[in-house]
Amino acid sequence: MQVNVYTDGGSRGNPGHSGYGIVVYDDNQNILFKESKYLGIKTNNEAEYAGLVGALTWIKENKKSFKISQINFFADSQLMIRQMQGFYKVKAPNLIPIFKKAKELTNCISLPIIFQDLRRESNILADELANKAMDLKS
Repeated sequence: MQVNVYTDGGSRGNPGHSGYGIVVYDDNQNILFKESKYLGIKTNNEAEYAGLVGALTWIKENKKSFKISQINFFADSQLMIRQMQGFYKVKAPNLIPIFKKAKELTNCISLPIIFQDLRRESNILADELANKAMDLKS
C-alpha cells in the first residue's frame, strides 16, 4: 500500500512555543494515523523536522502491519523538503542532529520515499494539528 504523509511544524516566535501535526492517509485517503504534539521552545525549522521524525518513526513501527510499500511525503517547509531531497545542505547547527535522525529513519525504513513541498493551503489538517498543539501546549 502507498501512503501519503502530511506534516506541519510551527513556532510562535522563533524560537518559541512550538508543535507539529502529522496525518497519514492510505491509498483511498482514509486516515491511518494523526498526531498533534507540543514540543516546548523550538524554532520553526526544528518543529518541521520533529514532525518529519515523528511520521517516519510511526511508519517504521507500522510498515509491516499496514503493508506499506511506498511513502509520499508532503510538507510546506520548502527548506526541509529540499534538504531531504539533497538539493540544500543542512548548515544550521541545531538542525544537523535531527536531520541525521530523519536520514537514519529513511534508511532504516528502506522503502521508496518521495518528498514534495506543497502550499500551506494544501496542508490544512496537519496545520490545524500543529496549531492545536501550540494552543494547548500538550
